Amino acid sequence: MSEEKEILLYAEVTRDKYIHTVFFELANKALELAAKLGGCKISALLITEPLEMKGYIDGFTNSGIDRVYLFEDERLRNYNTEIYAKIAVDLVKEINPEIMLIGATNQGRDLAPRISSAIHTGLTADCTDLDINEKGQLAATRPTFGGQLMATILCKTLPQMATVRPKVFRPMSENAVRNTEILRKTPQINEIAPRIEIVEFVKTLEDELNDLDSAEIIVAGGRGMGTREGFELLSKLAEKLGGTVGASRAAVDMGIAPKNIQIGQTGKTVRPKIYIACGISGAIQHIVGMKDSEKIIAINWDENAPIFEVADLGIVGDLNKILPEMIECCWDNK
Repeated sequence: MSEEKEILLYAEVTRDKYIHTVFFELANKALELAAKLGGCKISALLITEPLEMKGYIDGFTNSGIDRVYLFEDERLRNYNTEIYAKIAVDLVKEINPEIMLIGATNQGRDLAPRISSAIHTGLTADCTDLDINEKGQLAATRPTFGGQLMATILCKTLPQMATVRPKVFRPMSENAVRNTEILRKTPQINEIAPRIEIVEFVKTLEDELNDLDSAEIIVAGGRGMGTREGFELLSKLAEKLGGTVGASRAAVDMGIAPKNIQIGQTGKTVRPKIYIACGISGAIQHIVGMKDSEKIIAINWDENAPIFEVADLGIVGDLNKILPEMIECCWDNK
């Protein structure tokens, strides 16, 4: 068991065989947390099938990672909750990290509670901020009571665990080069009999159209869209612009937009280059999820809507007239 303080980050490998961008966002935040702890090692847990590692290592080296615990095995080709959790739990028991951070992706949200349950520690899920308090504890902040309040939660046991939404933190603006140590480990998974066979991955049309985590242009709708047909206009505009569709919680609660495209405190946090807010009043719960967009364009019939206070460009008028004209304009420019 290591006596050296350590922050452990889970480096998720996507189906496209790259490290999920949330890891690099967590790495930047971990550097800040490590400094407040008086200095500690920042490590990564990488679980993967055997791959060409050079590109991965360069990414770790330039992101302030001191060491990588690498578990390679052909049986790790596809994510499996039981197997991945066993590897993570074994490592945590071996190195006893002070903090473990995992991205709140679909995989991370599945894996993190399995780990925390196995090692009998607390887990703060879907965090929007992390800090170190005056006692040297991880202070993890997340929305609560349906997004009406923000709660800062402390964990009494080690490791202090949290999952963090993608796009909440920014990746570092310049390289933090380290002499990264690669520690190859043997996964102890022989006793785990496979219960599931993955035959094929099929990405749905909804997934294709609503990849909010990486979208550079987002066209988002709120209560003002009125109906599902209103959201079809947003889809047409997003398609013309090469973007994707988002929604406010009000639109989701009305049943005119699916939950998986919700943006805000109780949805996703996004940072596109262009964010077009259509029929969104601008409640603070929504603003916190999109305020860091590079350019914000707001369209609303109410000239006093709070959304205009954060917008770079505001358009006051009827969405049912404005959106078709924008779609037609995009078509004319092709």
